[in-house]
Amino acid sequence: MRVVALLVLAAVFATPASADPFLKREPLLLPPYISVLVDTGTCGAGMVMKVRGAIPGRSRQRTCVPMGPTQARNGNTL
Repeated sequence: MRVVALLVLAAVFATPASADPFLKREPLLLPPYISVLVDTGTCGAGMVMKVRGAIPGRSRQRTCVPMGPTQARNGNTL
């Protein structure tokens, strides 16, 4: 049983993080003042949408920002 638990734990830590740092959809729940990058295709080429959570009663802020050079090197620009 310990061996199985250790193998599962090793598999969790061995899996690489996602290569794409952008979300495909805007999250339903977003804490106030937390920003996420969302690639929905609504912004132009080489741009992603930055969504910032807001306090209750206010609307979220959505702005288009350019992708960084790391994402451009990975081929995510066009």
